[in-house]
Amino acid sequence: MIKQDIKSLEERSIYIMREAKSNFKNVAALWSMGKDSTTMLALARKAFHGKVPFPVIHIDNGIDFPETYQFRDDLAKKWKLDLIVGNSIIKPEMSGYACCGANKTVALKKILKEYGFDALIVSIRRDEHGIRAKERVFSPRNKDFKWNYKNQAAELWDNYSSNDDSDGHIRVHPLLDWNEVDIWNYIKKEKVPMNPLYFSRDGYRYRSLGCTHCTTPVKSKAKNLDQIIKELEATDTEERAGRDQDKEKAYVMEKLRALGYL
Repeated sequence: MIKQDIKSLEERSIYIMREAKSNFKNVAALWSMGKDSTTMLALARKAFHGKVPFPVIHIDNGIDFPETYQFRDDLAKKWKLDLIVGNSIIKPEMSGYACCGANKTVALKKILKEYGFDALIVSIRRDEHGIRAKERVFSPRNKDFKWNYKNQAAELWDNYSSNDDSDGHIRVHPLLDWNEVDIWNYIKKEKVPMNPLYFSRDGYRYRSLGCTHCTTPVKSKAKNLDQIIKELEATDTEERAGRDQDKEKAYVMEKLRALGYL
């Protein structure tokens, strides 16, 4: 896995978040308590003088790991986050994963309607999944949360697409150009607090975190940041191999993303 220039990635991400805060009236960020979204909040604190100046949304299906809830509550208190928790109902839906599929989008729609957010900062990366590679830094969603991935304007630096649907919202992706090793190198460099499930216990750790129903650990002896980075630099295994939903065919994820899935 290629290691990139962390300083340049940091500067770009900070610029994108400042642009979002400046150009939209009501901004929020999505936080899963995973490594990427927590790193995103750490970048926001650096961008805005030590604080996250917008609400942070956790879409909760009620079956996250106990360690994840504890991490959420501890860090929200420590960083003085304006935390909004939206409850997702677990029921059958198109992907076959009732816990972490389209049902979370339904919960998010309710949050946006209640609070009137016109932009959401999200921590996805292009290297995570083929459909996510099609995303833009500033990505419009219409009033139904639909994303037209087949018809996107070219995105040039400093010339981002806007949303023509006044009832829709913009997804902002400040981490699109990062990869998994970049994230861990930044966590190490900036001493970003991290969910303990990422570190090996009894020969296993979680490389990508979802909820208790759709996430499985991988074999690993990596108990600290240096060991995780070393392990990733040598592996050929996909990052989300332990996420059941991503084992589905690409068209399922494509449909979910088009409908507004996170």
